[in-house]
Amino acid sequence: MSEEVILSLNGLVIGYDHPLVKPITLDVHSGEIIAILGPSGIGKTTLVRTIAGLVRPLEGSFELRVKRRGGLGYIPQRLGLVRHATVAHNVSLGARLNVGWSKTMFKERKEKTYDAIRKLGIEEKASEPVRRLSGGQQRRVATARTLAQRPQLMLADEFLGELDQTNVNIVLGAVHELVENGTAVIMIEHHEDNAFDFATRIWEIRNERFFDMSIEEWKQQQSKGEEE
Repeated sequence: MSEEVILSLNGLVIGYDHPLVKPITLDVHSGEIIAILGPSGIGKTTLVRTIAGLVRPLEGSFELRVKRRGGLGYIPQRLGLVRHATVAHNVSLGARLNVGWSKTMFKERKEKTYDAIRKLGIEEKASEPVRRLSGGQQRRVATARTLAQRPQLMLADEFLGELDQTNVNIVLGAVHELVENGTAVIMIEHHEDNAFDFATRIWEIRNERFFDMSIEEWKQQQSKGEEE
């Protein structure tokens, strides 16, 4: 993990008509993998959507220290894919954000697109329209799009849903390559085993309270709960 701060939350209060969680103040560093845990309907998605700039904070503020073009990657619950377009076209949308104008930009975009497609194991689907794919395959396409983008901060809302364990491992392995190059990941996760295996830090929302723990602290807390 780097000492570089790429996201700061400063007394951030999230919600729509009323606050969902008490004010949050913290920093996120490059290379961190943060899993957000907690039951449905308590503010996990709202928090991610607020950081993505899609929901205005009720109070407080946040500061993103990433490139304006392509620095933030976001995989929403509904994935945001162009359903009538091919897998390759969807993934190339991420690559376009990563490659600037140059004489070789089209070649670079294509290379980054197909490199991401290969890493997610969907080469045979590259020419298929997204609408013909299963839910799990569409999730891999959305991940490949973000992989091709290579953002500094990746936000993911249940992007491992509908995947069997083999494909979970493929996706997390590909994302880990981003992390090794400094990308920070904030992911909403319902399966604690995935958080246990992959995350370095846990954010948990319980009873309108926000808890920020290292993975070691969270594991210790889980062990104590099992003993009791």
